[in-house]
Amino acid sequence: MSRAILWFRNDQRLDDNPALLAAVAAHNEVLPVFVLDPRQHGLGPLGLDRSGPFRRKFLREGLLDLDRQLRAKGSALHVRVGDPAQVLAHLQEVWGVDAVHAQQLFAWEERLQEKKVATVAELHLHAPNTLLLPGDLPFELEKLPHVFTAFRQRVEPNVPVREPREAPSHIPSPSEWKGRMLGDDELPGDSITVDARAVLDFRGGRAAGWARLRHYLWETRSLSRYKETRNGLLGADYSSKLSPWLASGAIGAREVWHEVKHYEAENGANESTYWLGFELLWRDFFQFISAKHGRELFLAGGLSRKHPKGVWDIDRFKAWCAGRTGQPFIDANMRELAATGWMSNRGRQNVASYLVHDLGLQWRMGAWWFERMLVDYDPCSNWGNWQYVAGVGNDPREGRRFDPVRQMGMYDPEGAFVGLWSSN
Repeated sequence: MSRAILWFRNDQRLDDNPALLAAVAAHNEVLPVFVLDPRQHGLGPLGLDRSGPFRRKFLREGLLDLDRQLRAKGSALHVRVGDPAQVLAHLQEVWGVDAVHAQQLFAWEERLQEKKVATVAELHLHAPNTLLLPGDLPFELEKLPHVFTAFRQRVEPNVPVREPREAPSHIPSPSEWKGRMLGDDELPGDSITVDARAVLDFRGGRAAGWARLRHYLWETRSLSRYKETRNGLLGADYSSKLSPWLASGAIGAREVWHEVKHYEAENGANESTYWLGFELLWRDFFQFISAKHGRELFLAGGLSRKHPKGVWDIDRFKAWCAGRTGQPFIDANMRELAATGWMSNRGRQNVASYLVHDLGLQWRMGAWWFERMLVDYDPCSNWGNWQYVAGVGNDPREGRRFDPVRQMGMYDPEGAFVGLWSSN
Protein backbone atom coordinates (compact mmCIF):
# COMPACT_ATOMS: atom_id res chain seq x y z
CA MET A 1 0.00 0.00 0.00
CA SER A 2 1.43 3.34 -1.10
CA ARG A 3 0.02 6.70 -0.02
CA ALA A 4 0.77 10.21 -1.22
CA ILE A 5 -0.25 13.67 -0.15
CA LEU A 6 -1.43 15.86 -3.01
CA TRP A 7 -0.42 19.33 -1.83
CA PHE A 8 -2.72 21.80 -3.57
CA ARG A 9 -1.33 25.28 -4.00
CA ASN A 10 -2.33 27.69 -6.77
CA ASP A 11 -3.85 24.85 -8.78
CA GLN A 12 -7.49 24.67 -7.69
CA ARG A 13 -8.56 22.26 -10.43
CA LEU A 14 -8.50 18.56 -11.29
CA ASP A 15 -8.28 18.83 -15.08
CA ASP A 16 -4.82 19.46 -16.52
CA ASN A 17 -3.28 19.07 -13.08
CA PRO A 18 0.05 17.23 -13.55
CA ALA A 19 0.61 16.79 -9.80
CA LEU A 20 -2.74 15.05 -9.40
CA LEU A 21 -2.19 12.79 -12.41
CA ALA A 22 1.25 11.78 -11.17
CA ALA A 23 0.02 11.07 -7.64
CA VAL A 24 -2.86 8.90 -8.82
CA ALA A 25 -0.62 7.00 -11.25
CA ALA A 26 2.09 6.25 -8.70
CA HIS A 27 0.16 5.55 -5.49
CA ASN A 28 -2.74 3.44 -4.26
CA GLU A 29 -4.24 6.25 -2.20
CA VAL A 30 -4.08 10.04 -2.45
CA LEU A 31 -4.74 12.57 0.33
CA PRO A 32 -5.64 16.04 -1.06
CA VAL A 33 -4.40 18.81 1.24
CA PHE A 34 -4.32 22.60 1.05
CA VAL A 35 -2.11 24.44 3.53
CA LEU A 36 -2.74 28.13 4.18
CA ASP A 37 0.51 29.71 5.31
CA PRO A 38 -0.48 32.51 7.76
CA ARG A 39 2.78 34.34 7.05
CA GLN A 40 1.46 35.12 3.57
CA HIS A 41 -1.80 36.56 4.89
CA GLY A 42 -0.83 38.22 8.18
CA LEU A 43 0.70 41.63 8.86
CA GLY A 44 2.96 42.97 6.13
CA PRO A 45 5.31 45.97 5.89
CA LEU A 46 2.36 48.37 5.63
CA GLY A 47 1.01 47.25 9.01
CA LEU A 48 -1.99 45.65 7.28
CA ASP A 49 -2.88 42.05 6.51
CA ARG A 50 -1.23 41.02 3.27
CA SER A 51 -4.52 39.62 1.96
CA GLY A 52 -7.61 41.80 2.05
CA PRO A 53 -11.31 40.93 2.03
CA PHE A 54 -11.65 40.34 -1.73
CA ARG A 55 -8.73 37.92 -1.93
CA ARG A 56 -9.92 36.07 1.17
CA LYS A 57 -13.46 35.71 -0.13
CA PHE A 58 -12.20 34.46 -3.49
CA LEU A 59 -9.88 31.96 -1.81
CA ARG A 60 -12.62 30.57 0.42
CA GLU A 61 -14.97 30.15 -2.53
CA GLY A 62 -12.23 28.49 -4.54
CA LEU A 63 -11.47 25.97 -1.82
CA LEU A 64 -15.15 25.08 -1.44
CA ASP A 65 -15.37 24.52 -5.18
CA LEU A 66 -12.21 22.39 -5.15
CA ASP A 67 -13.69 20.26 -2.40
CA ARG A 68 -16.82 19.76 -4.51
CA GLN A 69 -14.66 18.67 -7.44
CA LEU A 70 -12.80 16.18 -5.26
CA ARG A 71 -15.95 14.75 -3.67
CA ALA A 72 -17.34 14.07 -7.15
CA LYS A 73 -14.25 11.87 -7.69
CA GLY A 74 -14.50 10.00 -4.38
CA SER A 75 -12.16 12.13 -2.27
CA ALA A 76 -12.22 15.35 -0.22
CA LEU A 77 -10.08 18.40 0.50
CA HIS A 78 -8.42 18.76 3.88
CA VAL A 79 -7.47 22.38 4.66
CA ARG A 80 -4.97 23.23 7.37
CA VAL A 81 -3.34 26.47 8.56
CA GLY A 82 0.35 26.65 9.35
CA ASP A 83 3.87 26.27 8.03
CA PRO A 84 3.48 23.85 5.09
CA ALA A 85 6.55 21.84 6.10
CA GLN A 86 5.26 21.31 9.64
CA VAL A 87 1.70 20.53 8.55
CA LEU A 88 2.74 18.10 5.84
CA ALA A 89 5.31 16.39 8.11
CA HIS A 90 2.59 15.85 10.72
CA LEU A 91 0.11 14.45 8.18
CA GLN A 92 2.83 12.28 6.72
CA GLU A 93 3.49 10.70 10.09
CA VAL A 94 -0.17 10.26 11.05
CA TRP A 95 -1.22 8.74 7.71
CA GLY A 96 1.89 6.80 6.80
CA VAL A 97 2.53 8.81 3.65
CA ASP A 98 5.35 7.89 1.27
CA ALA A 99 5.58 11.06 -0.84
CA VAL A 100 4.20 14.53 -1.44
CA HIS A 101 3.21 15.68 -4.93
CA ALA A 102 2.73 19.37 -5.73
CA GLN A 103 2.72 21.97 -8.47
CA GLN A 104 5.96 23.89 -8.82
CA LEU A 105 5.71 27.63 -8.13
CA PHE A 106 8.27 30.28 -9.00
CA ALA A 107 7.73 33.15 -6.55
CA TRP A 108 10.37 33.49 -3.84
CA GLU A 109 8.31 32.61 -0.75
CA GLU A 110 6.76 29.63 -2.49
CA ARG A 111 10.20 28.35 -3.48
CA LEU A 112 11.31 28.64 0.15
CA GLN A 113 8.27 26.57 1.13
CA GLU A 114 9.28 23.89 -1.37
CA LYS A 115 12.85 23.73 -0.06
CA LYS A 116 11.65 23.35 3.52
CA VAL A 117 9.06 20.69 2.65
CA ALA A 118 11.75 18.76 0.77
CA THR A 119 13.71 18.46 4.05
CA VAL A 120 10.86 16.59 5.76
CA ALA A 121 9.23 14.67 2.91
CA GLU A 122 9.93 13.08 -0.44
CA LEU A 123 8.68 16.00 -2.51
CA HIS A 124 7.85 15.62 -6.21
CA LEU A 125 7.29 18.92 -8.03
CA HIS A 126 5.30 18.97 -11.27
CA ALA A 127 4.63 21.34 -14.15
CA PRO A 128 3.53 24.88 -13.25
CA ASN A 129 0.38 26.62 -14.46
CA THR A 130 2.17 28.33 -17.34
CA LEU A 131 1.39 28.35 -21.03
CA LEU A 132 4.82 26.98 -21.91
CA LEU A 133 6.67 24.48 -19.76
CA PRO A 134 10.20 25.39 -18.63
CA GLY A 135 11.63 22.20 -20.11
CA ASP A 136 10.17 23.04 -23.53
CA LEU A 137 11.88 26.42 -23.78
CA PRO A 138 14.76 26.74 -26.27
CA PHE A 139 17.05 27.96 -23.46
CA GLU A 140 17.72 27.35 -19.79
CA LEU A 141 15.86 29.65 -17.41
CA GLU A 142 19.22 31.13 -16.36
CA LYS A 143 19.54 32.39 -19.96
CA LEU A 144 16.01 33.81 -20.19
CA PRO A 145 16.04 37.02 -22.25
CA HIS A 146 15.81 40.15 -20.11
CA VAL A 147 13.25 41.85 -22.38
CA PHE A 148 9.81 40.44 -23.22
CA THR A 149 10.04 41.07 -26.98
CA ALA A 150 13.21 38.97 -27.23
CA PHE A 151 11.53 36.22 -25.17
CA ARG A 152 8.43 36.24 -27.36
CA GLN A 153 10.44 36.14 -30.59
CA ARG A 154 12.36 33.10 -29.35
CA VAL A 155 9.41 31.05 -28.13
CA GLU A 156 6.41 32.04 -30.23
CA PRO A 157 7.41 30.23 -33.45
CA ASN A 158 9.29 27.39 -31.76
CA VAL A 159 7.52 26.17 -28.63
CA PRO A 160 4.13 24.44 -28.94
CA VAL A 161 1.58 24.66 -26.14
CA ARG A 162 0.89 21.21 -24.75
CA GLU A 163 -2.61 19.78 -24.84
CA PRO A 164 -4.50 19.85 -21.52
CA ARG A 165 -4.99 16.47 -19.87
CA GLU A 166 -8.27 15.29 -18.39
CA ALA A 167 -8.71 14.58 -14.69
CA PRO A 168 -8.70 10.94 -13.54
CA SER A 169 -12.12 9.35 -13.33
CA HIS A 170 -11.57 8.47 -9.67
CA ILE A 171 -9.26 9.70 -6.90
CA PRO A 172 -8.65 6.87 -4.42
CA SER A 173 -8.56 8.10 -0.83
CA PRO A 174 -8.86 6.17 2.44
CA SER A 175 -12.43 5.68 3.59
CA GLU A 176 -11.60 7.50 6.83
CA TRP A 177 -10.17 10.53 5.00
CA LYS A 178 -12.42 13.45 5.83
CA GLY A 179 -12.54 16.89 4.33
CA ARG A 180 -11.96 20.01 6.36
CA MET A 181 -12.60 23.64 5.41
CA LEU A 182 -11.19 26.84 6.87
CA GLY A 183 -12.76 27.93 10.11
CA ASP A 184 -14.17 31.45 10.33
CA ASP A 185 -11.42 32.42 12.77
CA GLU A 186 -8.60 30.98 10.64
CA LEU A 187 -8.84 33.51 7.82
CA PRO A 188 -11.29 36.13 9.06
CA GLY A 189 -12.67 38.52 6.50
CA ASP A 190 -15.19 41.29 6.42
CA SER A 191 -18.55 40.56 4.84
CA ILE A 192 -18.59 41.93 1.32
CA THR A 193 -21.56 43.46 -0.45
CA VAL A 194 -21.05 43.58 -4.19
CA ASP A 195 -20.87 47.21 -5.30
CA ALA A 196 -23.45 47.94 -7.97
CA ARG A 197 -20.74 49.70 -9.99
CA ALA A 198 -18.46 46.64 -10.09
CA VAL A 199 -17.56 45.32 -13.54
CA LEU A 200 -18.12 41.74 -12.36
CA ASP A 201 -19.08 39.73 -9.32
CA PHE A 202 -15.88 37.71 -9.00
CA ARG A 203 -16.49 34.31 -7.42
CA GLY A 204 -13.74 31.82 -6.72
CA GLY A 205 -13.62 28.31 -8.09
CA ARG A 206 -13.45 26.43 -11.34
CA ALA A 207 -17.18 26.53 -12.06
CA ALA A 208 -17.21 30.34 -11.97
CA GLY A 209 -13.97 30.54 -13.97
CA TRP A 210 -15.29 28.37 -16.78
CA ALA A 211 -18.59 30.24 -16.78
CA ARG A 212 -16.63 33.44 -17.35
CA LEU A 213 -14.55 31.84 -20.11
CA ARG A 214 -17.65 30.55 -21.89
CA HIS A 215 -19.33 33.94 -21.58
CA TYR A 216 -16.40 35.89 -22.97
CA LEU A 217 -15.69 33.52 -25.85
CA TRP A 218 -18.83 31.68 -26.84
CA GLU A 219 -21.82 33.58 -25.48
CA THR A 220 -20.76 37.12 -26.43
CA ARG A 221 -17.85 36.48 -28.83
CA SER A 222 -16.13 39.38 -27.09
CA LEU A 223 -12.78 37.77 -27.81
CA SER A 224 -13.05 38.80 -31.46
CA ARG A 225 -13.02 42.46 -30.33
CA TYR A 226 -10.44 42.19 -27.57
CA LYS A 227 -7.67 44.20 -29.26
CA GLU A 228 -10.07 47.14 -29.74
CA THR A 229 -11.61 47.02 -26.25
CA ARG A 230 -8.76 45.88 -23.98
CA ASN A 231 -8.02 49.42 -22.75
CA GLY A 232 -11.61 49.88 -21.62
CA LEU A 233 -12.69 50.97 -18.16
CA LEU A 234 -16.43 50.29 -17.96
CA GLY A 235 -18.39 47.07 -18.22
CA ALA A 236 -17.69 43.37 -17.96
CA ASP A 237 -16.54 42.54 -21.46
CA TYR A 238 -13.83 45.03 -22.43
CA SER A 239 -11.35 42.32 -21.33
CA SER A 240 -11.49 38.63 -20.50
CA LYS A 241 -11.06 39.15 -16.71
CA LEU A 242 -9.80 35.58 -16.44
CA SER A 243 -6.80 36.61 -14.33
CA PRO A 244 -8.35 35.82 -10.90
CA TRP A 245 -8.99 32.21 -11.91
CA LEU A 246 -5.58 31.90 -13.56
CA ALA A 247 -3.94 33.23 -10.39
CA SER A 248 -5.73 30.66 -8.22
CA GLY A 249 -5.25 27.91 -10.78
CA ALA A 250 -8.98 27.22 -11.01
CA ILE A 251 -8.42 27.33 -14.76
CA GLY A 252 -5.16 26.50 -16.48
CA ALA A 253 -3.24 28.70 -18.91
CA ARG A 254 -2.99 25.82 -21.37
CA GLU A 255 -6.73 25.23 -21.09
CA VAL A 256 -7.42 28.86 -21.99
CA TRP A 257 -5.02 28.71 -24.94
CA HIS A 258 -6.64 25.63 -26.46
CA GLU A 259 -10.13 26.99 -25.86
CA VAL A 260 -9.06 30.07 -27.83
CA LYS A 261 -7.78 27.81 -30.63
CA HIS A 262 -11.13 26.03 -30.65
CA TYR A 263 -12.86 29.41 -30.80
CA GLU A 264 -10.67 30.49 -33.72
CA ALA A 265 -11.50 27.29 -35.59
CA GLU A 266 -15.20 28.02 -35.19
CA ASN A 267 -15.27 31.82 -35.54
CA GLY A 268 -12.07 32.76 -37.31
CA ALA A 269 -8.76 34.10 -36.04
CA ASN A 270 -7.85 37.78 -35.99
CA GLU A 271 -5.53 40.16 -34.17
CA SER A 272 -7.85 40.16 -31.15
CA THR A 273 -7.86 36.39 -30.71
CA TYR A 274 -4.06 36.42 -31.05
CA TRP A 275 -3.76 39.12 -28.43
CA LEU A 276 -5.17 37.01 -25.60
CA GLY A 277 -2.41 34.47 -26.24
CA PHE A 278 0.05 37.38 -26.31
CA GLU A 279 -1.11 38.35 -22.81
CA LEU A 280 -0.66 34.76 -21.62
CA LEU A 281 2.93 34.92 -22.89
CA TRP A 282 3.46 38.09 -20.83
CA ARG A 283 2.20 36.15 -17.81
CA ASP A 284 4.67 33.34 -18.58
CA PHE A 285 7.50 35.83 -18.94
CA PHE A 286 7.01 37.18 -15.42
CA GLN A 287 6.74 33.63 -14.04
CA PHE A 288 10.06 32.71 -15.61
CA ILE A 289 11.65 36.03 -14.59
CA SER A 290 10.75 35.16 -11.01
CA ALA A 291 12.26 31.69 -11.42
CA LYS A 292 15.47 33.22 -12.77
CA HIS A 293 15.90 36.11 -10.34
CA GLY A 294 14.27 34.83 -7.15
CA ARG A 295 14.36 37.30 -4.29
CA GLU A 296 15.52 40.17 -6.51
CA LEU A 297 11.97 40.55 -7.82
CA PHE A 298 10.92 41.75 -4.37
CA LEU A 299 13.86 43.99 -3.43
CA ALA A 300 13.74 47.78 -3.60
CA GLY A 301 16.56 47.97 -6.15
CA GLY A 302 14.82 45.46 -8.39
CA LEU A 303 16.42 43.37 -11.09
CA SER A 304 18.52 46.36 -12.10
CA ARG A 305 20.01 46.56 -8.58
CA LYS A 306 19.75 50.33 -8.71
CA HIS A 307 19.70 52.50 -5.65
CA PRO A 308 15.99 52.71 -4.81
CA LYS A 309 14.26 56.00 -5.46
CA GLY A 310 11.18 57.34 -3.74
CA VAL A 311 10.24 58.20 -0.20
CA TRP A 312 8.14 56.48 2.44
CA ASP A 313 5.43 59.10 3.03
CA ILE A 314 2.44 57.51 4.75
CA ASP A 315 0.11 60.50 4.34
CA ARG A 316 0.68 60.68 0.58
CA PHE A 317 0.36 56.92 0.35
CA LYS A 318 -2.93 56.83 2.27
CA ALA A 319 -4.35 59.52 -0.02
CA TRP A 320 -3.37 57.41 -3.04
CA CYS A 321 -4.95 54.27 -1.54
CA ALA A 322 -8.21 56.04 -0.72
CA GLY A 323 -8.51 57.85 -4.05
CA ARG A 324 -7.92 61.29 -2.51
CA THR A 325 -4.94 62.56 -4.49
CA GLY A 326 -6.99 65.25 -6.24
CA GLN A 327 -6.23 63.78 -9.68
CA PRO A 328 -9.67 62.60 -10.96
CA PHE A 329 -8.53 59.74 -13.20
CA ILE A 330 -6.18 58.31 -10.58
CA ASP A 331 -8.72 58.67 -7.79
CA ALA A 332 -11.49 56.98 -9.77
CA ASN A 333 -9.32 53.92 -10.42
CA MET A 334 -8.21 53.68 -6.79
CA ARG A 335 -11.81 53.94 -5.58
CA GLU A 336 -12.82 51.15 -7.91
CA LEU A 337 -10.05 48.97 -6.47
CA ALA A 338 -11.03 49.75 -2.88
CA ALA A 339 -14.70 48.99 -3.53
CA THR A 340 -14.38 45.90 -5.76
CA GLY A 341 -10.89 44.37 -5.62
CA TRP A 342 -10.51 44.97 -9.36
CA MET A 343 -8.90 47.56 -11.61
CA SER A 344 -8.45 47.61 -15.39
CA ASN A 345 -5.03 47.14 -16.95
CA ARG A 346 -5.11 50.76 -18.15
CA GLY A 347 -5.92 51.89 -14.63
CA ARG A 348 -3.15 49.82 -13.06
CA GLN A 349 -0.49 51.33 -15.30
CA ASN A 350 -1.69 54.85 -14.55
CA VAL A 351 -1.98 54.58 -10.78
CA ALA A 352 1.40 52.83 -10.55
CA SER A 353 3.03 55.53 -12.65
CA TYR A 354 1.38 58.23 -10.54
CA LEU A 355 2.62 56.73 -7.26
CA VAL A 356 6.19 56.43 -8.53
CA HIS A 357 6.66 59.43 -10.81
CA ASP A 358 4.19 62.03 -9.51
CA LEU A 359 3.94 61.30 -5.79
CA GLY A 360 7.58 60.21 -5.57
CA LEU A 361 6.80 57.24 -3.34
CA GLN A 362 8.74 54.00 -3.01
CA TRP A 363 7.36 51.62 -5.64
CA ARG A 364 7.09 48.70 -3.24
CA MET A 365 4.42 50.53 -1.25
CA GLY A 366 2.17 50.27 -4.29
CA ALA A 367 3.08 46.63 -4.90
CA TRP A 368 2.19 45.75 -1.31
CA TRP A 369 -1.14 47.56 -1.60
CA PHE A 370 -1.98 45.67 -4.81
CA GLU A 371 -1.03 42.42 -3.06
CA ARG A 372 -3.59 43.18 -0.39
CA MET A 373 -6.39 44.45 -2.61
CA LEU A 374 -6.37 42.75 -6.01
CA VAL A 375 -8.62 39.73 -6.35
CA ASP A 376 -6.29 38.48 -9.10
CA TYR A 377 -3.06 38.97 -7.16
CA ASP A 378 -0.21 36.89 -8.52
CA PRO A 379 3.22 37.57 -7.01
CA CYS A 380 5.21 37.19 -10.24
CA SER A 381 2.95 39.39 -12.37
CA ASN A 382 2.36 41.95 -9.63
CA TRP A 383 5.97 42.55 -8.66
CA GLY A 384 7.24 42.21 -12.22
CA ASN A 385 4.82 44.82 -13.50
CA TRP A 386 5.57 47.24 -10.64
CA GLN A 387 9.29 46.97 -11.34
CA TYR A 388 8.55 47.59 -15.02
CA VAL A 389 6.74 50.85 -14.24
CA ALA A 390 9.31 51.93 -11.65
CA GLY A 391 12.18 51.46 -14.08
CA VAL A 392 14.04 48.88 -11.99
CA GLY A 393 12.90 45.74 -13.82
CA ASN A 394 12.60 44.53 -17.41
CA ASP A 395 11.68 47.76 -19.17
CA PRO A 396 14.57 48.88 -21.38
CA ARG A 397 13.33 52.47 -20.99
CA GLU A 398 13.53 54.34 -17.70
CA GLY A 399 10.93 56.69 -16.34
CA ARG A 400 7.83 55.21 -17.94
CA ARG A 401 5.45 57.94 -16.81
CA PHE A 402 1.82 58.16 -17.87
CA ASP A 403 0.18 61.58 -18.02
CA PRO A 404 -3.19 60.98 -16.29
CA VAL A 405 -4.82 64.01 -17.93
CA ARG A 406 -3.86 62.82 -21.39
CA GLN A 407 -4.80 59.24 -20.50
CA MET A 408 -8.24 60.31 -19.34
CA GLY A 409 -8.69 62.24 -22.57
CA MET A 410 -7.84 59.13 -24.57
CA TYR A 411 -9.69 56.45 -22.60
CA ASP A 412 -12.46 58.32 -20.73
CA PRO A 413 -13.09 61.37 -22.94
CA GLU A 414 -16.69 61.82 -21.78
CA GLY A 415 -15.76 61.34 -18.13
CA ALA A 416 -18.15 58.41 -17.69
CA PHE A 417 -15.69 56.31 -15.68
CA VAL A 418 -14.52 59.20 -13.51
CA GLY A 419 -18.11 60.22 -12.95
CA LEU A 420 -19.08 56.70 -11.90
CA TRP A 421 -16.33 56.60 -9.29
CA SER A 422 -16.50 60.23 -8.19
CA SER A 423 -17.24 59.07 -4.66
CA ASN A 424 -16.35 56.07 -2.52
